[in-house]
Amino acid sequence: MNVFVLLGLGAAAGLLAGMFGVGGGFLATPLLIFVGIPPAVAVASQANQVIANSVSSFQVQWRRGNVDLRMGLVLLVGGMIGSTAGVALFTYLKNIGQIDFVIAVLYVVMLSTIGLLMLIESLRTYIKRRRNPGAPRGKLHTHYLVHRLPLKLRFYKSKLYISALLPVGVGFVIGVLSAILGVGGGFVLVPAMIYLLGMPTTVVIGTSNFQILFVAANVTFLQAATNGTVDVVLALLLILGGVVGAPIGSRLAAKLPGVVLRGLMSVLILAVAGQLLVELLRTPSLPFSLGPREALK
Repeated sequence: MNVFVLLGLGAAAGLLAGMFGVGGGFLATPLLIFVGIPPAVAVASQANQVIANSVSSFQVQWRRGNVDLRMGLVLLVGGMIGSTAGVALFTYLKNIGQIDFVIAVLYVVMLSTIGLLMLIESLRTYIKRRRNPGAPRGKLHTHYLVHRLPLKLRFYKSKLYISALLPVGVGFVIGVLSAILGVGGGFVLVPAMIYLLGMPTTVVIGTSNFQILFVAANVTFLQAATNGTVDVVLALLLILGGVVGAPIGSRLAAKLPGVVLRGLMSVLILAVAGQLLVELLRTPSLPFSLGPREALK
């Protein structure tokens, strides 16, 4: 592989992290697949860049006092269980030869769904503000049936009194996603913490970084020990590129309104999902059969 291409991909992931406040893994992993990195290696190696991004962001948020440690620890319980189960599922799919296909399909479904939802929300917000700039913002948090679950805990930093089962469940889902798709899960975790758990936005980023940091580290260790799919050189190149791209993304984000940023991100997500779908539907260069082998006569 060309070293500068990999550095460029790392810089692109860092740029996304700086612009949109996400790890960038959900777009960096498909890009690595596009340039020829095997999906299993791309997933496992990309988790290292997620760790590097999370460490940097967590340090800043911790110094500002924007981390709910109790919530982070409860999320982490679910995340560690989910990531361990996810690696076991990853290993099973790899052994039966279906991991590349599953990764591609999951990315198409997930990116298409998230991209469409973000695009619709951005367009609605933009149109509403154009018509009535002084309109008050809508209520972020809605109470659902899951908020009646038992084992309630008080989270003082987030000013919440909810069931511990809810953040454990959210953490579990993020752990599985991290293991199978090589993502930090921030693009799912952050909205879930705001809209489902009802956490204040000020403590969401720092708390999510705390959970993602340890879950990504667990995924990296288990992938290396179980499947041997972590490429150290690839991971280092991605991290170096990310160090360059993140500050640039932060400067760009400061110059653009939030609704415009979300719209741009949704378009980018849909473009990657479309390219992955094309790759799935395209006739392979080396056709093969999954049927029983026939003896040649």
